Amino acid sequence: MFQVRIHGRGGQGVVTAAEMLSIAAFDEGRHAQAFPSFGSERTGAPVVAFCRIADKEIRLREPIMAPDAIIIQDPTLLHQVDVFAGLKKDGYILINTTKTFEQLGLGDFVRDWHPERLCTVSATELSLKHVGRPVPNVPLLGGFAAVSGIIKLESVVMAIRDKFSGKVADGNIAAATEAYDIVVAEMREALTHHA
Repeated sequence: MFQVRIHGRGGQGVVTAAEMLSIAAFDEGRHAQAFPSFGSERTGAPVVAFCRIADKEIRLREPIMAPDAIIIQDPTLLHQVDVFAGLKKDGYILINTTKTFEQLGLGDFVRDWHPERLCTVSATELSLKHVGRPVPNVPLLGGFAAVSGIIKLESVVMAIRDKFSGKVADGNIAAATEAYDIVVAEMREALTHHA
């Protein structure tokens, strides 16, 4: 079972991201479960959502305490919430930011990690560019498909079409695809850099 925890703020589509991730997994014939953590849904308040993906039925219902991957939709949460709590040592981290892990002050924290599993993508900028709104959740799903390899970009595109239509769907697909390409390039660079 692969477990993902998504951290963001109210209004950034955190819960929608978890739902779309589960739709993408369903599309690949897997079992999936998405659910929010019931905190405040106030705009700007820290929000957490969870997604589990497995090849067989998922019976667990509790929040994810030891995620395989973490998606951080808002880098300001790094200094407010323990976003990395319980994250497995060989886990995946994807952060919506223009900065590097070093610039975010995470250099020491991730020193022993697989460098190709630590990625950043400026999802808010991609969303503004392609959709005209600063909503980072969908581009991050494209980036997540790249870094984790757990779902395919085509499945993310399917989930976008399931959730949106017309120009909004097209813009989100463009943003997710660009995020995917950016992360693939980052991973390649991390692997050659450390080889």
